[in-house]
Parts: sequence; structure tokens; C-alpha cells
Amino acid sequence: MGMLCNQCQESIHGTGCTVRGVCGKDEPTAQLQDVLVYATEGLALAAEKLEGSVSRKVGQLISESLFVTVTNTNFDEDAIVAQIRKTLAVRDELNVTLVHQPNHDAAHWSGSSKEDCLSKALEVGLDSLSEHEDLRSLKSLVLFGLKGLAAYTDHAAVLDYHDDDIYTFYIKGLAALTKELSADELTALVLETGGVAVKAMALLDKANTTTYGQPEITTVKTGVGKNPGILISGHDLRDMEELLKQTAGTGVDLYTHCEMLPAHYYPAFKKYPHFIGNYGGSWWQQDKEFDTFNGPILMTTNCIVPVRESYRNRMFTTGMAGYPGLKHIPARPEGGHKDFSELVNLAKTCPSPKEIENGTITGGFAHNQVLALADKVVEAVKSGAIKRFIVMAGCDGRHASRKYYTDVAAALPDNTIILTAGCAKYRYNKLELGDIGGIPRVLDAGQCNDSYSLAVIALKLQEVFALDDINDLPISFDIAWYEQKAVTVLLALLYLGVKGIRLGPTLPEFLTPNVAAVLVEKFGIKPIGKVDADIEAMMVGA
Repeated sequence: MGMLCNQCQESIHGTGCTVRGVCGKDEPTAQLQDVLVYATEGLALAAEKLEGSVSRKVGQLISESLFVTVTNTNFDEDAIVAQIRKTLAVRDELNVTLVHQPNHDAAHWSGSSKEDCLSKALEVGLDSLSEHEDLRSLKSLVLFGLKGLAAYTDHAAVLDYHDDDIYTFYIKGLAALTKELSADELTALVLETGGVAVKAMALLDKANTTTYGQPEITTVKTGVGKNPGILISGHDLRDMEELLKQTAGTGVDLYTHCEMLPAHYYPAFKKYPHFIGNYGGSWWQQDKEFDTFNGPILMTTNCIVPVRESYRNRMFTTGMAGYPGLKHIPARPEGGHKDFSELVNLAKTCPSPKEIENGTITGGFAHNQVLALADKVVEAVKSGAIKRFIVMAGCDGRHASRKYYTDVAAALPDNTIILTAGCAKYRYNKLELGDIGGIPRVLDAGQCNDSYSLAVIALKLQEVFALDDINDLPISFDIAWYEQKAVTVLLALLYLGVKGIRLGPTLPEFLTPNVAAVLVEKFGIKPIGKVDADIEAMMVGA
């Protein structure tokens, strides 16, 4: 039947994965994810007919279904089929009559067995978005932006924070993908997706900080203790909270991995003495790091790589994450909590983690903390001690070309500050780059969703320096992208008017030359180049 997946930066030959994904996703899994998107479009078409009277239940379901299809989130075919069935059932509950849409009949499809789903895969996928490659490219940009948006709204919903306007936009955006729209209409929808992305990241920021406190400057250990441990990865802070509570007093320590590192910055988690530190680095190194950790591993969201047999029996998933053969921790009952006792009991039988490094990482520079240092920062800029801020947020990945970001960080002049968020920071957050008047030269705002903090910082500096245009600030953007959440962040920055963004290691392959040319013309987006040349250009604002 074939597959086509070009939603991440590492697809084969830069033209999309057509046999097996670089992420490890095989053809049937890819096809089932396409069918889930297709079924979700059908739900959106049905909801659109109700003109604003759709329940929050529909919005949350759309968010969950799109999140399942984000790169490296869920490889479990049975779980994906179950989500398709749930989506079709809720669509049918809306009980509306729909007119067939061009190139799309998701509103009428009712098959939900695995065989039915795979059969439907013959008709759906990226190629079904439009016969015109430029229109298909713009629709892909909207779809991938919506997928990243879904991850952020799902994280907020877990903490019971919602914005019904965002859920309504899912309906508008997904329904639009089934219609014959012009390039201008789709371009406007792309920017609208960016505007909603800003709202979603602000919502999640509010959810996290209201629940767990404002992140604080924190030094995190990278060594290990003598007790057995549990390693938690992903982004879900409520899972972190419940796991901390359930391991307290058990003799089992807790460690973060990759994007869970910023959990250490929240005041609510600092009261737990068994919250030891961070183990390892970026997500793509997990197959080696999970092997040496020795204890149970909990994947709360995306960033799963093909699982090795050496740690398969001590790896668990929860939430929207899934992997065939791994134990999945069920959703928490209403008003209750998840039960992590199986992980705790298993940990007690495991050796303590093998130490792979022994140092520290400093972070916690979200917008509230940086703005508390505003006077110090402004004075450093006015005195010339800080010449320029370089935003190096985004994703990490396997490609050797990503060494570019390490080399840029190491070669930047001593009068520059790096603002970062997301797993891209693992390319340089362990370098000894020093500080400027006590201000560390790498300011880590947190997870990829905390890129919102970087936008807030930039807008506040614009206000402090009384500038009419955000692009007049001494800030350059050198962004690394990998998957759909990074696409969402990019669209948010474009919506805020940021221009001249460098994007790498490559430009998204789902952008046709014509669509890429529009982004270059309107927003000055450019591919990364040679390290020295890019640094020279950024230092003069080019």
C-alpha cells in the first residue's frame, strides 16, 4: 500500500519516508495514523455543522487524536485503532447530516476494524490534501502546526486548563483541510494557526506555573545516588508530580531524562529529597542511556525510539504515548491519580543506575525569572557587556549536521547570551561558556513549549527599549527543528512578526519551492549556513 511521511526533519533523503520511518514507524502504523487524522477531520466536519455548540469533549478528543500522530509518540497499532473507533463514535454522537466534501468522505466512513482502517489508508494521507503541490504544502503546514498545538493543549488539559476558542479552531482548521481553498486563504490560515499557537503556549504556561510555581534558577545534578531509581521522560508534569508522591519514602529515587529536565526548576518539586537529578541527554540517545539506567523508565509523551530488548521489560508508557509490547499505565480516574505502583515495586528489585557523567546543569530562566533580572540585563545591554541575544531553541536529532549548533554556541563572542528551550539545548548546555556579570551565557527557559517564555522576554525587552518593531531588538533567531511542535513554535514566531529566522539543519521538506519562497519573501526565513558566516551575520542583525 505504501506510506508517505514527511512531517519530521530526519525523513529519508529529505523527500519523505516511504517504506519505514527513520523514527522506527513501519508502514501499517503510518497508515493507521493517517486514518486517525482522516477520522478526526470527519469529526471536525460534523462539529463544524453545529456552529459553535460543540462540547469541550470534542475539542479534547481532537487534541488527543492529533497528539497520537506526532512523531515518536505512539507506535502501538491497537492503541491507534482504539483512538479511531473513539473518534468515529463521538462523530456519530453529533448526529448531523453532512454533504460530501471534495476528495474527502470522512464524514460518512463508519468502518473501524483494523482491516477497515488499513483499507481506508489507500485513500488517505498527505496526497489526499490536494492535487496541487503548493496547496498541499500549505495544508501540510497547517496540519503539522495543529499537531504541535494539540500536544500543548493536551498538556494543559491534563492540569484542567482549557480554552474553548482553541478547541473551536481545531474544528475550523481540520475542516479546512478537506476543502478546496486558495493559496491566499491557506496562507491566512497558516498565520492564524500561529496566533492560536501563542494562545496555547500561554495557556500551558499558566497551567504549569499556577499549579507548580514559577520556575527558579536551579542547578541540577547529573550524577547518580546509591538507591534504585525510576527515570521519567517526556513532558507531562502531572505524571511527574504523582510519581514523586508515590515514590516518597520507598527508598526509590527519581531522575529526569531529556525534556523532563525542567521539572527540577519548579518549586513544587523541590521538597522531595529523592528527586535526585537528570540522567543522560537528548531523546535520541535513550537506547544507550536507558540500558545503563538499570531501573524502570516511564515515557509520558513523545520522543520514543525503537526499544531494545535489554530494557524492554522495564519500560512503560502512559498518556498518548504507546509502543507495542510495553505496559501502558492507564489514564487516571476522574478525581483520582494514576497508579505507578508497578514501577515502584519493579524499581526495588533493580540495581542503582550506572553513572555516565557527574556534573551539573543550570536552568530555570523562564520569563518570570529573567524579567526579575530585567534591570541587570538592560544595564548590561546599555553598557555593551551584552552585545546580542541568540535564540537557539527547538529540537535535537540524530543527524551529524546538528553539531552546527554546538559549534555556534562554542564560537559565539563572549558578549552574547544564548536563550534556549526544548531539547536543542543538549547540544550546548554542558559547555563551559561562563557568564556576563553573573548572568549565565546559556539561559534555559525549559521544555519546547516554554519557547513562549522566550517570546515574552523579547516582547518585554521591546517595551523596555521603547522599540516599535520586535526586529529592532539585538536578538537573532537560530532555530533547530525536528517535529511538529517545532513547526507550531515557528508559526507562533511568524505570527508575532519575528523576521530573519535561521532554520535548520534543513528547511522542512513539505515546503515546496514556491511556498518556501513566500516565507523567505514575507518573513526572511533562511537556512542555516557555515558557522563563522552565520555568527558574523547574526552579530550585525542580518
